[in-house]
Amino acid sequence: MKQYKIIPLFLLGLILSFQSCQMLDPENDNHSTSERLLKDPNFAEGLLMRAYNTIPTNGYRFDEVATDDAVSNDKLNGFLRMATGEWSAMNNPQDFWTSSNRAITYINEFLTIVDEVQWKWTDKELNDLYVKRLKGESYALRGMFKYFLLRNHGGFATNGELLGGQIFDKFPLAQEDFSQPRATFTEYVNSANADLDEALKYLPLDYGDVKSLSDVSSIFSGISNLDKYNTVFGNYTQQRMSGRHAKAIKARLALLIASPAFNTNNDITLWERAANLNGELLDAIGGVNGLDPKGHIFYLKAQIDAADLNAGDKKDIPEILWRQPIYTNRTREVNNFPPSLFGDGDTNPSQNLVDAFPMLNGYPINNVNSGYNPSSPYTKRDPRLALYVVYNGSKMSGSTINTGFGGGVNALDSLENSTRTGYYLRKLLREDVNANPSKPSDQKHFETHIRYTELFLNYAEAANEAWGPTNAGTYGFSAKDVIAAIRKRAGITQPDEYLNSITSKDAMRELIQNERRLELCFEGFRFWDLRRWKKDLKEAVKGVRIQNNTYSYFNVEERAYDNNYMHYGPVPNQDVVEFGITQNAGW
Repeated sequence: MKQYKIIPLFLLGLILSFQSCQMLDPENDNHSTSERLLKDPNFAEGLLMRAYNTIPTNGYRFDEVATDDAVSNDKLNGFLRMATGEWSAMNNPQDFWTSSNRAITYINEFLTIVDEVQWKWTDKELNDLYVKRLKGESYALRGMFKYFLLRNHGGFATNGELLGGQIFDKFPLAQEDFSQPRATFTEYVNSANADLDEALKYLPLDYGDVKSLSDVSSIFSGISNLDKYNTVFGNYTQQRMSGRHAKAIKARLALLIASPAFNTNNDITLWERAANLNGELLDAIGGVNGLDPKGHIFYLKAQIDAADLNAGDKKDIPEILWRQPIYTNRTREVNNFPPSLFGDGDTNPSQNLVDAFPMLNGYPINNVNSGYNPSSPYTKRDPRLALYVVYNGSKMSGSTINTGFGGGVNALDSLENSTRTGYYLRKLLREDVNANPSKPSDQKHFETHIRYTELFLNYAEAANEAWGPTNAGTYGFSAKDVIAAIRKRAGITQPDEYLNSITSKDAMRELIQNERRLELCFEGFRFWDLRRWKKDLKEAVKGVRIQNNTYSYFNVEERAYDNNYMHYGPVPNQDVVEFGITQNAGW
């Protein structure tokens, strides 16, 4: 599709007064000014759309190639380069400081005009409902961007003080405002939570048409017309920021601040709060009984077809709390299919990740009871391995993919776009896509902002730290209950003897962290989980070389991180130099 630029028309001639020989004042041209914000609702809402377009989860980033879970065969990949020694305050592919503050600025400007814009000048009640919704979205988005900024850039100054970001809650900003010091970590957390709480004063928990005013939230108690409510908060508004989404961001934030990187004294009350905030959302869907049986394959055809909300009152698939709208293309497949399927084979899962999948009986492969056979390493494994990773001998799109010696273009290091690890990505890909440029076919996809499986894992982690593996806490289900349900869904043989053998908080923590690694792989969590857990960042990425049915393992790529300070990301060097912002220690 062609894209056209809108070019403003300038006054090309000057009107002269021959009698006075003086130039008249030029007429206004068609540049858009701030006055248009108040007169044109679509133009005004564009400020808010700028923020929506900045959401980091609008697309999968595949930053796993900066961790021990994967590498890229693209040597210019920014995450590859940061992982191998180029990460700095001047070169940071994980810089959300700049984009988050820019989005917050757009939101702040929008909040200065939202009450004045005539969203529906013919109907005051309808206009007020638009104001309420848009104001709620704005506060929720601002709180969300503060979460992402805190996750990426919160850290300790050289004096040992734990810092967050600069709190920008007003517009316009004078130049000197950009030089304001970073708030303390606690102050910034409180600011984000205040925004999310404010959003809940304006937003319903969920969007969608209701059939009776009695179904409307009490915050809209003064509304007199059901059609007006449905116009503003109904089906048409799906995928905008809702009250339930705001609560989920608040639950994410609670887990972040309870984590070892920021909860240095292991304050148990922070873990309890994180468990309860996530538990509240899970309780609303029935607790562990609400776990979607097909939630771990949310990206496949049947689930995507079920997520199409165009058919009347149809609801989204149970796994999805918040997602991007459905679109149709083949980009993800072209980027990641093996070469024989006309793909670039970009993201290569690591042997480290493959080894993290247990056996079908639930035991880790290094456990004496696992039954693991080094001569047949993919036999009787956790079914998620075959769902998420293409290994030697796997079928993909009807073809057998051989990555071992003699495997042709798909074999290890055969071409520039062949695997570097002995594995290809399967998760998130639609195998009914045809990437052949001579007869291509596209399929439906969507990106997820929040899945319920993430919230279950958030809850399990926090509940285990707060109350141990088996204590149920406020909402009647324990960390062990959650992990049991997730592993049963995955296809682990029941009864799950390995899980049943775990009784200590430490052992359960290790299992929860591993289940999170498997369930959320390639969805943008591993990079941040390793850091908030204060894990070793320097584990080399391993691969497999297969020849004559012999499996040998080797280091594919070293990791050049420094565990002394790289659990916390840098503030952009430009802001440090230009505005005197305090940098995190080590950078």
